[in-house]
Amino acid sequence: MTKGDRKRALRGRAGRMKGGRGSGKGTSGHVRLWGRHPVEAALKNPIRQHRKLWATREAIETLDGELPDDFPVEYAEVADLGRLVAKDAPHQGLVLECEPLDGVFLDDVANGDKARPVVVLDQVTDPHNVGAILRSAAAFNAACILTQDRHAPPESGVLAKSASGALETVPWIRVVNLARALDELAEAGYWRIGMTGEAEATLAEAMPEGPVAIVLGAEGEGMRHNIEQHCDALAKLPISSSIESLNVSNAAAISLYAVATRS
Repeated sequence: MTKGDRKRALRGRAGRMKGGRGSGKGTSGHVRLWGRHPVEAALKNPIRQHRKLWATREAIETLDGELPDDFPVEYAEVADLGRLVAKDAPHQGLVLECEPLDGVFLDDVANGDKARPVVVLDQVTDPHNVGAILRSAAAFNAACILTQDRHAPPESGVLAKSASGALETVPWIRVVNLARALDELAEAGYWRIGMTGEAEATLAEAMPEGPVAIVLGAEGEGMRHNIEQHCDALAKLPISSSIESLNVSNAAAISLYAVATRS
């Protein structure tokens, strides 16, 4: 792709993604994103509706693309941008206000490319963790992440920064009833593996040949009993006994790597 082609990449605008089976948008009102990777990814996302970009002139030059002539941009100093975002947030001279993304149909993903794993998060509420999991999901070609709407963080600048652009590329499905969604995945042919340190089998031993859904619970508490009951198998990562557990985002990355490299 030539530089000119990349410059035209930011010009695209298209219809929104279909509404989700769950509760729709992950947050109400507007969302502010900051940092070069999240902002650039959002500007290139044809389903993202943008409102305004605040930026330093130097930061605008770093964007891999060209904004439309009528795009609302307000040039500002670094200190002024710092007042638009969370305290000490690394905005890198770019702050974008936009509409939250619409939800996605679970059926559209579950009945899509079955070679791509699904990541299910049970009450993982830390936006840094969810953002990091989105990033790993993008790296290992996961089909989506799936969360319960009431026990997941809203779409935010903090989450988008941790996701480093993956918020715009990995579908995020929010549902009202996570157990019912797991049943739907089973009906679509997915083998649901719940990750827990209490399991006897390792992930490699529990891994099937077909479609996989990796289910992870919140740090400390782990998966709820009802969610475990909706898994086909429970598995653990073969970590050293010198450490009790891994951060949930690290566990997600290792699990996705195991799925991607299974023989």
